Amino acid sequence: MGWIITLIVGGIIGWLAGVILGKDVPFGIIGNIIAGLVGASIGNSLGLDIGPEVGGVNIVGGILGAIILILIVSVIMKAIRGNSKA
Repeated sequence: MGWIITLIVGGIIGWLAGVILGKDVPFGIIGNIIAGLVGASIGNSLGLDIGPEVGGVNIVGGILGAIILILIVSVIMKAIRGNSKA
């Protein structure tokens, strides 16, 4: 049951980060879950393990990490799209 809660929290974090940035996370709900969980990992690695913890994920650090991840992925995707048009 714990991993289900972690996946739900990861999805919500990824979705919130996308809403804050005004960007759609690729691959829908799976992308949101991945962005949320990887974002939480990034946030913890950067010492952003702040805020309440639900399902083993720090909410504030997870959102900040997911925002960082989405920005990085957006820049990479923009560069790839720019190169394919040339």
